[in-house]
Amino acid sequence: MIMRIGVPKEIKVHEYRVGMTPDAVREAVMHGHEVLVESEAGAGIGCDDAEYRNAGAHIVPDAETIYGSAELVVKVKEPQPGECAMLRQDQVLFTYLHLAPDPRQTELLQASGVTAIAYETVTDAEGGLPLLAPMSEVAGRMSIQVGATYLQKPWGRRGILLSGVPGAPAARVVVLGAGTAGAQAARTATGLGAQVTVFDRSLSKLRRLDELYGSRLSTVYSTTDAIEKAVARADLVIGAVLIPGATTPKLVRQKQLASMQPGAVLVDIAIDQGGCFETSHPTTHQEPVFELGGIIHYAVANMPGAVPRTSAFALNHATLPFVLALADKGWRQACREDPNLFAGLNVHQGNITCRAVAESLGKPYVPTSP
Repeated sequence: MIMRIGVPKEIKVHEYRVGMTPDAVREAVMHGHEVLVESEAGAGIGCDDAEYRNAGAHIVPDAETIYGSAELVVKVKEPQPGECAMLRQDQVLFTYLHLAPDPRQTELLQASGVTAIAYETVTDAEGGLPLLAPMSEVAGRMSIQVGATYLQKPWGRRGILLSGVPGAPAARVVVLGAGTAGAQAARTATGLGAQVTVFDRSLSKLRRLDELYGSRLSTVYSTTDAIEKAVARADLVIGAVLIPGATTPKLVRQKQLASMQPGAVLVDIAIDQGGCFETSHPTTHQEPVFELGGIIHYAVANMPGAVPRTSAFALNHATLPFVLALADKGWRQACREDPNLFAGLNVHQGNITCRAVAESLGKPYVPTSP
């Protein structure tokens, strides 16, 4: 099977990643496929059109050409409304979608008739999320970097060095969630010398962190009372809870802000799925923070986009085998042969085919088979 793959330039605010890097394009071309890349799609990661041409891509001038002719569209972030309007029924879209908190995008995808496969619900044999993991690793590590910045007086109010110094204590960091993002946040904060406490309801995940770091961090089973007490004392709180495909539970409520340290910082890694904090709303790299009740909130919905070269190559190394399977076999056969890829199917022929998404949005779930 020969397939025409399209790679449009990302248009979300301050999104510089790209769906396929030149090395990924070359692999697809070697498999016999045609790859169309929108001009300057890779500029944000330092890959120019000439590099894509050398990899075998056809450079096209605009997104309309991509959407008008590609059978498989490979992106990074969810399609914006104008992009949704260009999608069509005989097309496969492969990208991050994060539909649970986004009814408008869901409705637009349903109306288009496109077959939409979401990176964030593709699974692996162990039940992990292999296409979400690379960006969770980036966001987890970035969350501490970002939090440390906004604890500094010029950018926030608290005026605290994350690591402390002899005679002055280190910052208190609370990490909600011990999955990939939370574990990376804990690793980074511990490495910098902060006082770190990690919450989760998975004892196996907490045990693993305890085995790795011992007394350098504390692990606590997640209960409402324990979280409230820890958050009240914290300088920096990282929200890193994930329920695959579903809306994130709100672990910190608005009324709790009054009990927190003035100038404390909340970093909501989970904002793509609705966020861990009741007071969060999506922000951008252009305007990354807002203050509410004296508490700094950072809730950029595409955090890894700030380090696009690292992020794009890490993401492509994870997505490439699935892109090749979809192109080589077509989505139906690829999903029949790989139930982990099939788990990524979120929308098909106007129906929501992911139970967690449907339940989060209060919409009908319509199971399908490839």
